[in-house]
Amino acid sequence: MNEAAGRHFLQIPGPTNVPGRILRAIERPTIDHRGPAFAGLGKKVLSGMRQIFATKASVSIFPSSGTGAWEAALVNTLQPGQRLLICETGHFSTLWAKMAARLGLEVEVIEGDWRSPADHRRIKSALAADSAQAIKAVAVVHNETSTGIVSDIPKVRAAIDAASHPALLLVDTISSLGSIDYRHDEWGVDVSIGGSQKGLMLPPGLGFNAISDKALAIARSGGMARSYWDWDAMLEANESGYFPYTPATNLLFGLAEAIDMLLEEGLVNVFARHDRHAEATRRAVCGWGLELWARRLEEQSSSLTAVLLPDGHSADALRRTILECFDMSLGNGLGRLNDRVFRIGHLGAFNDPMLAGTLAGIEMGLELAQVPHRRGGVGAALEYLAQEAKSRF
Repeated sequence: MNEAAGRHFLQIPGPTNVPGRILRAIERPTIDHRGPAFAGLGKKVLSGMRQIFATKASVSIFPSSGTGAWEAALVNTLQPGQRLLICETGHFSTLWAKMAARLGLEVEVIEGDWRSPADHRRIKSALAADSAQAIKAVAVVHNETSTGIVSDIPKVRAAIDAASHPALLLVDTISSLGSIDYRHDEWGVDVSIGGSQKGLMLPPGLGFNAISDKALAIARSGGMARSYWDWDAMLEANESGYFPYTPATNLLFGLAEAIDMLLEEGLVNVFARHDRHAEATRRAVCGWGLELWARRLEEQSSSLTAVLLPDGHSADALRRTILECFDMSLGNGLGRLNDRVFRIGHLGAFNDPMLAGTLAGIEMGLELAQVPHRRGGVGAALEYLAQEAKSRF
């Protein structure tokens, strides 16, 4: 097969496009991770990630996926047999519940319909009913990648406090970190979990924990048997800029560049850019006469948009048509949303013309796949983007 002209449009909700600056940083010659030059790199990325998480707390960086970072959060803070309260908001919240159960935790799930965020009222009720304080942690996905729905973390924190309950708050920021406003310290989060391959614009391979003093104290006196995921060993080595075992050196070069790029643009501007692209995408979807999976504006993600197809039409067939005809990858429906929705990723290194091309490819794909729709969604998005540009320049 001949290589397609132009570039592939990778519009899944992660991994995202890796910009040239980061690719060039990653391709630097590998250096000695025990040598003096490495210490400066280690200190830079650890300090930079505190800014990205909006925290003064400790941050650990593991050579792992986001799943590894979740396991680190669980094994450092909880013991087999202890109870974890988790809100079911989509596919990834169910995966974390399954992981916790495999680790020997007693998992209590607040069931959800996958079209709603974490319910702070039900969290408060569950904790208020836990007079023995057997629940040791509450786990919430900030931005559910399978549904495009955002949960209100300050309300969850307030619910825990209103119940006067000592449970830790564990939050998955994997598809929100670096793309949606997130504040570890201000929102009273105990462990924030992140990954490199979405808003941070890197390839997969780095997992992050931002860790409150309360969570650290619990880890030092308890937690599960662990070695690779041990915070104590990691943070002790990090004090001098090093790691207790071989780090992903070249990904750390890329991370340093990613942090620079985000801070140069300014996090407020990064979040505003993602908000703008999300709104333009929603206007396109509504222009096509299709249904957004996330029903309420205040809960709609700025990282991705999940679109529900009419009954009798296959989201996977549409995605296949768009890939074959226009060399564009869109996210598939996961779990109970399999073949029902497609997901448009609009996060990371992304600008207005890239979004315009993405939406044009989808509109053409809807026509070719014979999905009932109205024409003009792209036009609605472009009109909005042009108006927004006038207000900025």
